[in-house]
Amino acid sequence: MTQIKLTVNEQRTTLNAPPMKRLLDVLREDLHLTGAKEGCGEGECGSCSVLMDGELVNSCLVPILQTEGAHITTIEGLADQQHLHPIQQCFLEKGGAQCGICTPGMILATHHLLDKYPQPTLYQIQEGLAGNLCRCTGYMRIFDAVQQAAGPSHE
Repeated sequence: MTQIKLTVNEQRTTLNAPPMKRLLDVLREDLHLTGAKEGCGEGECGSCSVLMDGELVNSCLVPILQTEGAHITTIEGLADQQHLHPIQQCFLEKGGAQCGICTPGMILATHHLLDKYPQPTLYQIQEGLAGNLCRCTGYMRIFDAVQQAAGPSHE
């Protein structure tokens, strides 16, 4: 067991875990943050995506040892207790969420994308979400949600 200190959703946390335990498992099992989903377990689908020090990562590929001192943001860290985050609201309004498995990862990928490109082109949206797979929506509703989140020039 290794003691790890990190910040998750703006809350400083110290935990003991096997050093190679996946960040995904620590989030879900130890911290009870179940928004990140296990899709493939191989870093191919993006369902487990979280932000680590501002970068989008597949939490199924990150050993908890690598998170020492890191700032992690999960889907639970975007909204406040009263309101959805604007990106979440856009996904809801545009039907960009169906079964929900990919949705947390898609929303965090969108957040990461809009931080880099506040007014992304369709190509930038497609590239920014390329690491996240969806089997339900056919992507057009997701792209519409991202464009709505980017602002009026995209609607």
